[in-house]
Amino acid sequence: MVSIAINKNRDNVAMLGIGAYRPQRIVSNEEVCEVLDSTPQWIFERTGIQTRRWISGDETLQSIAAAAGERAIVNSGIDRSKIGALILATSSWLMLTPHGAPSVAHDLGINGIPAFDLTSGCGGFGYGLGVAADLIRAGSAEYVLLIGAETMTVGLDPTDRGTAMIFGDGAGAVVIGPAEENGISPTVWGSDGENASAIAQDVNFLDYMEKAQAMQGTDPAVEPIGRMSLRMEGPRVFRWAAVTLPRALSTALEVSGVAKEDIEVFIPHQANARINELMKKNLGLADDIPMANDIVQTGNTSAASIPLAMEEMLVTGKAKGGQLALLLGFGAGLSYAGQVVTLPPKPAEPSFSV
Repeated sequence: MVSIAINKNRDNVAMLGIGAYRPQRIVSNEEVCEVLDSTPQWIFERTGIQTRRWISGDETLQSIAAAAGERAIVNSGIDRSKIGALILATSSWLMLTPHGAPSVAHDLGINGIPAFDLTSGCGGFGYGLGVAADLIRAGSAEYVLLIGAETMTVGLDPTDRGTAMIFGDGAGAVVIGPAEENGISPTVWGSDGENASAIAQDVNFLDYMEKAQAMQGTDPAVEPIGRMSLRMEGPRVFRWAAVTLPRALSTALEVSGVAKEDIEVFIPHQANARINELMKKNLGLADDIPMANDIVQTGNTSAASIPLAMEEMLVTGKAKGGQLALLLGFGAGLSYAGQVVTLPPKPAEPSFSV
Protein backbone atom coordinates (compact mmCIF):
# COMPACT_ATOMS: atom_id res chain seq x y z
CA MET A 1 0.00 0.00 0.00
CA VAL A 2 1.29 3.43 -0.93
CA SER A 3 1.10 5.98 1.89
CA ILE A 4 0.00 9.54 1.23
CA ALA A 5 2.53 12.19 2.16
CA ILE A 6 1.31 15.13 4.24
CA ASN A 7 2.88 18.11 5.88
CA LYS A 8 4.45 17.47 9.26
CA ASN A 9 1.77 17.34 11.91
CA ARG A 10 1.90 19.94 14.64
CA ASP A 11 0.30 18.63 17.79
CA ASN A 12 0.96 21.75 19.86
CA VAL A 13 -0.85 24.91 18.78
CA ALA A 14 -1.65 28.18 20.49
CA MET A 15 -2.93 31.72 20.00
CA LEU A 16 0.17 33.76 19.23
CA GLY A 17 -1.32 37.25 18.93
CA ILE A 18 -4.60 39.07 19.34
CA GLY A 19 -6.10 42.18 17.79
CA ALA A 20 -9.41 43.98 17.98
CA TYR A 21 -11.37 46.87 16.56
CA ARG A 22 -14.10 48.77 18.40
CA PRO A 23 -16.28 51.13 16.32
CA GLN A 24 -15.96 54.82 17.07
CA ARG A 25 -19.60 55.49 17.97
CA ILE A 26 -20.52 54.81 21.61
CA VAL A 27 -24.25 54.32 22.21
CA SER A 28 -25.61 54.67 25.74
CA ASN A 29 -28.70 53.06 27.23
CA GLU A 30 -30.23 56.52 27.27
CA GLU A 31 -29.85 56.80 23.50
CA VAL A 32 -31.33 53.34 22.94
CA CYS A 33 -34.34 54.33 25.05
CA GLU A 34 -35.06 57.31 22.81
CA VAL A 35 -36.71 54.75 20.49
CA LEU A 36 -37.08 51.64 22.65
CA ASP A 37 -39.84 51.43 25.26
CA SER A 38 -37.55 50.84 28.24
CA THR A 39 -35.36 52.62 30.79
CA PRO A 40 -31.55 52.73 31.10
CA GLN A 41 -31.67 51.18 34.57
CA TRP A 42 -33.96 48.34 33.46
CA ILE A 43 -31.58 47.50 30.60
CA PHE A 44 -28.56 47.45 32.92
CA GLU A 45 -30.29 45.32 35.55
CA ARG A 46 -31.46 42.74 33.01
CA THR A 47 -28.35 42.57 30.82
CA GLY A 48 -25.39 44.24 32.51
CA ILE A 49 -24.98 46.63 29.56
CA GLN A 50 -24.33 50.35 29.95
CA THR A 51 -23.01 51.21 26.48
CA ARG A 52 -22.29 49.49 23.20
CA ARG A 53 -20.46 50.34 19.95
CA TRP A 54 -22.25 50.82 16.64
CA ILE A 55 -20.58 51.27 13.26
CA SER A 56 -20.83 54.72 11.73
CA GLY A 57 -19.31 56.76 8.91
CA ASP A 58 -17.29 54.57 6.56
CA GLU A 59 -17.00 51.64 9.00
CA THR A 60 -18.22 48.34 7.56
CA LEU A 61 -17.96 44.70 8.51
CA GLN A 62 -15.16 44.33 5.98
CA SER A 63 -13.20 47.32 7.29
CA ILE A 64 -13.46 46.42 10.99
CA ALA A 65 -12.59 42.77 10.29
CA ALA A 66 -9.49 43.83 8.37
CA ALA A 67 -8.49 46.28 11.12
CA ALA A 68 -8.72 43.59 13.82
CA GLY A 69 -6.89 41.09 11.61
CA GLU A 70 -4.09 43.58 10.93
CA ARG A 71 -3.58 44.19 14.64
CA ALA A 72 -3.53 40.46 15.37
CA ILE A 73 -0.86 39.86 12.73
CA VAL A 74 1.28 42.75 14.01
CA ASN A 75 0.88 41.68 17.63
CA SER A 76 1.78 38.06 16.83
CA GLY A 77 5.10 38.97 15.22
CA ILE A 78 4.40 36.44 12.47
CA ASP A 79 5.24 37.47 8.91
CA ARG A 80 1.92 37.72 7.06
CA SER A 81 3.35 35.66 4.21
CA LYS A 82 3.21 32.65 6.56
CA ILE A 83 -0.54 32.96 7.15
CA GLY A 84 -1.90 29.87 5.42
CA ALA A 85 -5.66 30.39 5.86
CA LEU A 86 -8.19 32.97 7.01
CA ILE A 87 -11.45 32.13 8.77
CA LEU A 88 -14.05 34.86 9.14
CA ALA A 89 -16.59 33.97 11.83
CA THR A 90 -19.64 36.15 11.20
CA SER A 91 -23.40 36.08 10.86
CA SER A 92 -23.81 39.61 9.54
CA TRP A 93 -21.95 39.69 6.21
CA LEU A 94 -24.50 41.31 3.92
CA MET A 95 -24.13 39.06 0.89
CA LEU A 96 -24.41 35.33 0.37
CA THR A 97 -22.08 35.65 -2.63
CA PRO A 98 -19.28 36.56 -2.57
CA HIS A 99 -18.55 35.57 0.99
CA GLY A 100 -16.49 37.95 3.06
CA ALA A 101 -13.22 36.23 3.94
CA PRO A 102 -11.51 36.49 0.53
CA SER A 103 -12.14 40.25 0.44
CA VAL A 104 -10.74 40.66 3.95
CA ALA A 105 -7.68 38.59 2.99
CA HIS A 106 -7.11 40.88 0.01
CA ASP A 107 -7.35 43.94 2.24
CA LEU A 108 -4.71 42.42 4.54
CA GLY A 109 -2.25 41.80 1.71
CA ILE A 110 -2.60 38.02 1.84
CA ASN A 111 -4.74 37.53 -1.28
CA GLY A 112 -4.72 34.01 -2.68
CA ILE A 113 -4.81 32.00 0.56
CA PRO A 114 -7.82 29.80 1.39
CA ALA A 115 -10.35 32.08 3.06
CA PHE A 116 -13.86 31.18 4.11
CA ASP A 117 -16.75 32.38 6.26
CA LEU A 118 -17.95 30.36 9.22
CA THR A 119 -21.49 31.08 10.39
CA SER A 120 -22.38 29.76 13.82
CA GLY A 121 -23.87 32.77 15.55
CA CYS A 122 -22.42 33.75 18.89
CA GLY A 123 -20.54 30.45 19.07
CA GLY A 124 -18.68 31.30 15.86
CA PHE A 125 -15.34 32.20 17.43
CA GLY A 126 -15.23 28.93 19.39
CA TYR A 127 -16.13 26.95 16.27
CA GLY A 128 -13.47 28.82 14.31
CA LEU A 129 -10.84 28.25 16.98
CA GLY A 130 -11.48 24.51 16.84
CA VAL A 131 -11.33 24.41 13.05
CA ALA A 132 -8.18 26.55 12.92
CA ALA A 133 -6.34 24.46 15.50
CA ASP A 134 -7.22 21.24 13.71
CA LEU A 135 -6.15 22.66 10.32
CA ILE A 136 -2.72 23.32 11.78
CA ARG A 137 -2.51 19.96 13.57
CA ALA A 138 -3.38 18.19 10.30
CA GLY A 139 -0.73 20.10 8.36
CA SER A 140 -3.20 21.96 6.12
CA ALA A 141 -1.82 25.34 7.24
CA GLU A 142 1.06 26.50 9.39
CA TYR A 143 -0.59 29.68 10.68
CA VAL A 144 -4.27 30.62 10.58
CA LEU A 145 -5.84 34.03 11.06
CA LEU A 146 -9.22 33.74 12.78
CA ILE A 147 -11.43 36.84 12.81
CA GLY A 148 -14.73 37.16 14.63
CA ALA A 149 -16.53 40.23 13.27
CA GLU A 150 -20.11 41.42 13.45
CA THR A 151 -22.19 44.46 12.55
CA MET A 152 -25.28 43.24 14.35
CA THR A 153 -26.95 46.65 14.36
CA VAL A 154 -27.43 46.61 10.57
CA GLY A 155 -30.25 44.08 10.95
CA LEU A 156 -31.82 45.20 14.22
CA ASP A 157 -35.30 46.53 14.80
CA PRO A 158 -34.61 49.47 17.15
CA THR A 159 -38.05 49.07 18.74
CA ASP A 160 -37.65 45.35 19.58
CA ARG A 161 -37.15 44.91 23.34
CA GLY A 162 -35.71 41.45 22.78
CA THR A 163 -32.70 42.58 20.73
CA ALA A 164 -32.29 46.34 20.28
CA MET A 165 -30.76 46.95 23.71
CA ILE A 166 -28.43 43.93 23.61
CA PHE A 167 -26.37 43.89 20.44
CA GLY A 168 -23.38 45.91 19.33
CA ASP A 169 -20.73 45.87 16.62
CA GLY A 170 -17.03 45.00 16.70
CA ALA A 171 -14.26 42.67 15.58
CA GLY A 172 -11.62 40.55 17.30
CA ALA A 173 -8.92 38.36 15.77
CA VAL A 174 -6.19 35.90 16.73
CA VAL A 175 -3.26 34.35 14.90
CA ILE A 176 -3.01 30.65 15.65
CA GLY A 177 0.11 28.60 15.01
CA PRO A 178 2.56 25.95 16.23
CA ALA A 179 3.84 26.28 19.80
CA GLU A 180 6.28 24.53 22.12
CA GLU A 181 3.43 23.64 24.47
CA ASN A 182 -0.18 23.07 23.52
CA GLY A 183 -2.36 26.10 24.19
CA ILE A 184 -5.73 25.05 22.73
CA SER A 185 -7.64 22.06 24.05
CA PRO A 186 -9.99 19.91 21.96
CA THR A 187 -13.20 21.77 21.21
CA VAL A 188 -16.36 20.81 23.07
CA TRP A 189 -19.25 21.83 20.86
CA GLY A 190 -22.81 21.02 19.99
CA SER A 191 -26.14 22.31 18.73
CA ASP A 192 -29.85 22.07 19.45
CA GLY A 193 -31.92 22.47 16.30
CA GLU A 194 -35.09 21.70 18.23
CA ASN A 195 -34.78 25.14 19.83
CA ALA A 196 -33.27 26.92 16.82
CA SER A 197 -36.25 29.24 16.43
CA ALA A 198 -35.44 30.91 19.77
CA ILE A 199 -32.95 33.13 17.91
CA ALA A 200 -33.94 33.68 14.31
CA GLN A 201 -34.28 36.07 11.40
CA ASP A 202 -37.95 36.99 11.15
CA VAL A 203 -38.27 36.43 7.38
CA ASN A 204 -36.23 34.50 4.83
CA PHE A 205 -34.63 36.17 1.82
CA LEU A 206 -37.03 34.75 -0.77
CA ASP A 207 -40.16 35.75 1.12
CA TYR A 208 -38.72 39.23 1.69
CA MET A 209 -37.96 39.70 -2.01
CA GLU A 210 -41.43 38.50 -2.99
CA LYS A 211 -42.98 40.93 -0.51
CA ALA A 212 -40.90 43.79 -1.90
CA GLN A 213 -41.92 42.93 -5.44
CA ALA A 214 -45.60 42.73 -4.49
CA MET A 215 -45.45 46.17 -2.88
CA GLN A 216 -43.90 47.99 -5.83
CA GLY A 217 -45.74 51.24 -6.44
CA THR A 218 -47.21 51.46 -2.92
CA ASP A 219 -46.50 54.44 -0.69
CA PRO A 220 -43.86 53.36 1.88
CA ALA A 221 -45.12 56.02 4.28
CA VAL A 222 -48.53 54.31 4.30
CA GLU A 223 -47.48 50.69 3.90
CA PRO A 224 -43.76 50.25 4.67
CA ILE A 225 -42.09 47.04 3.62
CA GLY A 226 -40.14 46.87 6.87
CA ARG A 227 -36.81 45.10 7.20
CA MET A 228 -35.44 41.67 7.93
CA SER A 229 -34.61 41.66 11.63
CA LEU A 230 -33.24 39.33 14.27
CA ARG A 231 -35.71 38.14 16.88
CA MET A 232 -34.83 36.43 20.14
CA GLU A 233 -36.92 34.73 22.81
CA GLY A 234 -34.81 35.73 25.80
CA PRO A 235 -36.46 33.57 28.50
CA ARG A 236 -36.33 30.49 26.25
CA VAL A 237 -32.62 31.04 25.53
CA PHE A 238 -31.96 31.62 29.23
CA ARG A 239 -33.59 28.29 30.16
CA TRP A 240 -31.62 26.46 27.47
CA ALA A 241 -28.38 28.06 28.62
CA ALA A 242 -29.01 27.18 32.26
CA VAL A 243 -29.32 23.48 31.41
CA THR A 244 -26.87 23.06 28.52
CA LEU A 245 -23.91 25.29 29.29
CA PRO A 246 -22.83 23.97 32.71
CA ARG A 247 -22.50 20.51 31.14
CA ALA A 248 -20.51 21.95 28.25
CA LEU A 249 -18.14 23.75 30.61
CA SER A 250 -17.58 20.62 32.70
CA THR A 251 -16.89 18.58 29.57
CA ALA A 252 -14.45 21.21 28.29
CA LEU A 253 -12.46 20.88 31.49
CA GLU A 254 -12.61 17.09 31.32
CA VAL A 255 -11.27 16.77 27.77
CA SER A 256 -8.57 19.37 28.40
CA GLY A 257 -7.13 17.42 31.31
CA VAL A 258 -7.21 20.60 33.40
CA ALA A 259 -8.86 20.75 36.81
CA LYS A 260 -11.20 23.63 37.50
CA GLU A 261 -8.84 24.69 40.29
CA ASP A 262 -6.19 25.33 37.62
CA ILE A 263 -8.36 27.75 35.62
CA GLU A 264 -7.07 31.29 36.08
CA VAL A 265 -9.47 33.26 33.86
CA PHE A 266 -13.07 32.71 32.73
CA ILE A 267 -14.09 34.26 29.39
CA PRO A 268 -17.67 33.39 28.48
CA HIS A 269 -19.58 34.89 25.56
CA GLN A 270 -20.81 38.37 26.49
CA ALA A 271 -24.52 37.72 26.03
CA ASN A 272 -25.88 38.53 29.45
CA ALA A 273 -24.07 39.31 32.71
CA ARG A 274 -26.65 37.33 34.70
CA ILE A 275 -26.08 34.17 32.62
CA ASN A 276 -22.32 34.50 33.05
CA GLU A 277 -22.54 34.86 36.83
CA LEU A 278 -24.82 31.83 36.93
CA MET A 279 -22.39 29.73 34.88
CA LYS A 280 -19.44 30.69 37.05
CA LYS A 281 -21.36 29.80 40.20
CA ASN A 282 -22.72 26.49 38.87
CA LEU A 283 -19.28 25.41 37.69
CA GLY A 284 -17.85 26.09 41.13
CA LEU A 285 -15.10 28.45 39.99
CA ALA A 286 -13.47 30.42 42.79
CA ASP A 287 -14.94 33.85 43.49
CA ASP A 288 -11.60 35.56 42.92
CA ILE A 289 -11.08 34.15 39.40
CA PRO A 290 -11.29 37.06 36.93
CA MET A 291 -14.30 36.80 34.63
CA ALA A 292 -14.74 38.80 31.44
CA ASN A 293 -17.29 41.58 31.77
CA ASP A 294 -16.73 43.46 28.53
CA ILE A 295 -20.50 43.41 28.01
CA VAL A 296 -20.79 46.51 30.23
CA GLN A 297 -19.15 48.72 27.59
CA THR A 298 -19.44 46.63 24.42
CA GLY A 299 -22.75 44.76 24.52
CA ASN A 300 -23.26 41.45 22.76
CA THR A 301 -21.13 41.34 19.60
CA SER A 302 -21.93 37.72 18.71
CA ALA A 303 -18.90 36.01 17.09
CA ALA A 304 -16.66 38.96 18.03
CA SER A 305 -17.60 38.76 21.69
CA ILE A 306 -14.94 36.41 23.07
CA PRO A 307 -11.88 37.87 21.30
CA LEU A 308 -13.00 41.40 22.23
CA ALA A 309 -13.46 40.37 25.86
CA MET A 310 -10.11 38.57 25.85
CA GLU A 311 -8.33 41.60 24.45
CA GLU A 312 -9.97 43.89 27.03
CA MET A 313 -8.80 41.69 29.91
CA LEU A 314 -5.22 41.58 28.58
CA VAL A 315 -5.03 45.32 27.91
CA THR A 316 -6.40 46.29 31.33
CA GLY A 317 -4.30 43.76 33.24
CA LYS A 318 -7.26 41.69 34.47
CA ALA A 319 -5.57 38.76 32.75
CA LYS A 320 -2.04 38.01 31.59
CA GLY A 321 -0.60 36.22 28.59
CA GLY A 322 0.14 32.59 29.36
CA GLN A 323 -2.65 32.15 31.88
CA LEU A 324 -5.11 29.28 31.54
CA ALA A 325 -8.54 30.48 30.45
CA LEU A 326 -11.86 28.71 30.00
CA LEU A 327 -13.81 29.96 26.95
CA LEU A 328 -17.43 29.31 26.04
CA GLY A 329 -19.47 30.80 23.21
CA PHE A 330 -23.18 30.12 22.74
CA GLY A 331 -26.18 31.43 20.85
CA ALA A 332 -27.98 31.05 17.52
CA GLY A 333 -28.40 27.53 16.29
CA LEU A 334 -28.82 27.02 19.18
CA SER A 335 -25.16 26.14 19.40
CA TYR A 336 -22.16 26.32 21.70
CA ALA A 337 -18.41 25.78 21.61
CA GLY A 338 -15.82 25.86 24.38
CA GLN A 339 -12.12 25.30 24.98
CA VAL A 340 -9.43 25.66 27.60
CA VAL A 341 -6.70 27.88 26.18
CA THR A 342 -3.47 29.59 27.05
CA LEU A 343 -3.99 33.32 26.63
CA PRO A 344 -1.93 35.12 23.97
CA PRO A 345 0.48 37.91 24.96
CA LYS A 346 -0.80 41.35 25.86
CA PRO A 347 -1.28 43.25 22.58
CA ALA A 348 1.31 45.90 21.84
CA GLU A 349 -1.25 47.61 19.62
CA PRO A 350 -4.54 47.59 21.59
CA SER A 351 -7.96 48.65 20.33
CA PHE A 352 -8.36 51.25 23.07
CA SER A 353 -6.36 53.18 25.65
CA VAL A 354 -6.49 52.32 29.34
